[in-house]
Amino acid sequence: MQQLQEQDQHKSGKELLDQFASVSDEHEFYTPKVVGYQKGKTKYVFVFGTVMSGLGKGIFSSSLAKLMQDKGFYVEPIKMEGYLNLDSGTLNPFRHGEVFVLDDGTETDMDLGTYERFLNKNLSKDNFLTSGQIFTTVLEKERKGEYLGRDVQIIPHVTAEIKRKLRILAVKKNADIIFVEVGGTVGDLENSHYMEAIREMIYEEGKKNICFVALTYIINSGILGEQKSKAAQLGIKKLMELGIQPDVIACRSENPVTEKVLEKISIYSNVPIERVVSMHDVKSIYLLPALLRDAKIDEYVVKHLGLENRVSRETMQKNKEVWKAMLAKLNTTKTITIGITGKYTMIRDAYASVIHALQHAAMYNAVEIKIKWIETTAIEESKTTVEKELESVDGVVVPGGFGKRGVEGKIACLKYVRKHNIPYLGLCYGFQMAVIEFARNVCGLKDAHTTEVNPHAEHMIIDILPEQKKIEGLGGNMRLGGCDVQMKEGTKAWEFYGRKTMIRERFRHRYEVNPEYISVLEKHGLVFSGKAPNYSIMQILELPNHKFFIGTQFHPEFTSRPLSPNPLYVEFIKACLE
Repeated sequence: MQQLQEQDQHKSGKELLDQFASVSDEHEFYTPKVVGYQKGKTKYVFVFGTVMSGLGKGIFSSSLAKLMQDKGFYVEPIKMEGYLNLDSGTLNPFRHGEVFVLDDGTETDMDLGTYERFLNKNLSKDNFLTSGQIFTTVLEKERKGEYLGRDVQIIPHVTAEIKRKLRILAVKKNADIIFVEVGGTVGDLENSHYMEAIREMIYEEGKKNICFVALTYIINSGILGEQKSKAAQLGIKKLMELGIQPDVIACRSENPVTEKVLEKISIYSNVPIERVVSMHDVKSIYLLPALLRDAKIDEYVVKHLGLENRVSRETMQKNKEVWKAMLAKLNTTKTITIGITGKYTMIRDAYASVIHALQHAAMYNAVEIKIKWIETTAIEESKTTVEKELESVDGVVVPGGFGKRGVEGKIACLKYVRKHNIPYLGLCYGFQMAVIEFARNVCGLKDAHTTEVNPHAEHMIIDILPEQKKIEGLGGNMRLGGCDVQMKEGTKAWEFYGRKTMIRERFRHRYEVNPEYISVLEKHGLVFSGKAPNYSIMQILELPNHKFFIGTQFHPEFTSRPLSPNPLYVEFIKACLE
């Protein structure tokens, strides 16, 4: 041991780090090795927010990742959240926006949906990280004795686990570039361990393998009549105090940021003016990649990471033209109005994927949509009427949700659109509400309801089924993630999905159509055009004589992409145009 310590005196810090990249009580260099990981093979782009949350870090990161993908690089995103929840499944939409569900069933932050849409790829649990996950892993290792008696601390054990997760993703996906988005802002206490781990990454990976991007907010003062940058300067200063020098700064603002303000940010942050870019509001978020390309931010990142010789010019040009052709459909004079009923209408992020799926389908049909938000609790409380709310809409969407608030208002809207032949798309809860409305007003089952709202109703049309509990396995009855749906030939939904006998969509729900009532519903004209394979679990409904009346137990918006809109949304918008 003494001889080993004498040898160590002549080694650099990085050499020691490589040698003792495992548990050691003789050295402070501690970072678990990841089998197959090669330093420098995978590059990293870290994206931070300053001043305030909700700046659009996910949109910026997705746009830049899209440009790297267009150049032929294999990119992988990961979102790191500071909260102690293990996932986003229990978060209230009022506090955190929608819960986005991945194909593997992981309930994540809505930014994962942004990455999937821009990159046109399915992500998994490997692309989402919370402090709860990190601390749980560290404590499990401590209980198993894997730290060999060391006192377990934020540094080095928690920070090492964060770095390990990033390197596992690099190896597992064989990624060229990993885009790491840190949730919240750099000053948040709950992000401190992430920030320290990232600072250590500079030391361990080398600055040439890492690029730092900071988003900040430029205040538009209506009273003063000018843009103010002091809050942005202080936010960037906080980042630099943590040992992280940004390479690129994106300035978020409602209007284009003035040259004077960009210069101030440049001087204050030591970032050259050509790498301080205005990220002002645009008509569509899908215009942002072109904005970054025009500012040559993608070229700088490629050069900074030493990837110039690996750019595929042919792939880049092809992908650029495909994206440009899609955006060309934004220039349209046709407009339709879509009514969205719900109880989170004050928080648009609660329905982010629905809004994006509608926009994808609108671009595909070369039409612009306007959304009218319909608060169904206001209908229940007689503050407004169904007729007044729906008289000007071309189509209605009832999105997913949980709980009883606003239910009767949704059912009233459903009755109106069914009787007046207004295109309707029901999503998850919207599917269940459609079944209840049909049972009450067509089948004559006046007391029909869902167990979730009224467990004492005479006709439990929607219920938790024993079969479902068996399918879901031990520990719960929530159907989550991607599942196969068996299609019924000759139906509208079957036609819309290209006459496929089996499709795959993503679910997030507990309740099903009670099998005891299926025959009664079908006898009165309701068609179930999709079901679970080998089970009497209904997953798509439609009214064949209606212009467009379809409900799904799954969330088709989770699989919609700008370059490949979900077919149900495409046909819904088409019906609204007619």
